[in-house]
Amino acid sequence: MDRLAMQEKVSGWIKKYKYFLIILLIGIGFMLIPGKSAKEEPLPVADPAPSEPSLVQELEEILSQIEGAGNVRVMLTLKAGSQTVYQTDKPAVDREDTVIITDGDRTQSGLIAQVLSPTYRGAIVLCQGAERAAVCLAVTEAVAKVTGLDASQISVLKMK
Repeated sequence: MDRLAMQEKVSGWIKKYKYFLIILLIGIGFMLIPGKSAKEEPLPVADPAPSEPSLVQELEEILSQIEGAGNVRVMLTLKAGSQTVYQTDKPAVDREDTVIITDGDRTQSGLIAQVLSPTYRGAIVLCQGAERAAVCLAVTEAVAKVTGLDASQISVLKMK
C-alpha cells in the first residue's frame, strides 16, 4: 500500500467514527480533571462531653483557685468511657435496625441519638491545703458536682 491509499483509508475511518472519537476524547478529558480525593475525611463532630484528660486539667485549674487549697493534682478512674447511642428503627419484633444517613459525599454513618458522658469509679485529689477540713469539704463537693461521684468515692489527701 502506498502512502496516499493509507491516508484515504484513515480519513474514511475517521469520518465514519468521528462522533465516537469525539465522545472518547471528551471522556478522557474528564478523567484527567482532578476531582475530590477519596481519602477526604468528614468534618469532626464536636464532642459534647469533655474528654477525661481535659477534665482533669480543668479540675486541677479550678480546684487550685479554692481558698487555701494551694497546688492541686487530680486523678480520675473511669468506669466506662463516653458512649454513642445510635437511633434505631424497630420494624419487626426482636429486630433493631440502625438508622443510616448518607451525606453529600455518599459517606454513610449512623444517626446519633445521644452521646453519654463517661462514668467515673473514683477520684484522688492531692492538694497542699488538705489538712483544713473546710478545704477538704469544698474540694470534695466540687469534684462530686463535676464527676457525679459520691463523697465516699473521692479522696482528698495532703500533698508533700
